[in-house]
Amino acid sequence: MIAAFLLAVSGLYLLCGLVFAIPFVLVGVGKIDPHANHGSWGFRLLIIPGTTFLWPLLARRWFKGVHEPPEENNPHRCAARKEART
Repeated sequence: MIAAFLLAVSGLYLLCGLVFAIPFVLVGVGKIDPHANHGSWGFRLLIIPGTTFLWPLLARRWFKGVHEPPEENNPHRCAARKEART
């Protein structure tokens, strides 16, 4: 019973991801990453599996209108920003 429920929920999640992936690969990837705008069809086919699994994160970025990849936030980058301010 529990296994059937988990399989149904996983299947629904992946179905939603696949439905999202098609328009995202055609239009959305160029909106959230300007470098991907000029990607080939091979590149677009390669990102379909990742888009299918990560669709909630990508949907949020696309619908928010984010136009560039997020900046990395690690201790080295934070120290460099702190030095640039002084």
